[in-house]
Amino acid sequence: MQKELGGFNSWIWQFVGGEPKVNFFRSLRRPPARTPESDAVSDGLKKRGFRFVGSTICYAFVQAAGMVNDHALDCFRRSEILSNR
Repeated sequence: MQKELGGFNSWIWQFVGGEPKVNFFRSLRRPPARTPESDAVSDGLKKRGFRFVGSTICYAFVQAAGMVNDHALDCFRRSEILSNR
């Protein structure tokens, strides 16, 4: 990956256009378990020989890495995170 793509960091951030993606959920009653982006990350990793990298776990990773902001519109953390960009 390092030689082919310039490293994992460069590769993974391409799926959100290089900046955190901000979602606009009114509530987190039914948050998504996967997205088209996490599907693409999963497919890309599997093509490179990774295992146990399904779309759901990839979505959890991009959330934990700060690549997506899934805080509901009324969540106090949402505005804090957006103001730090």
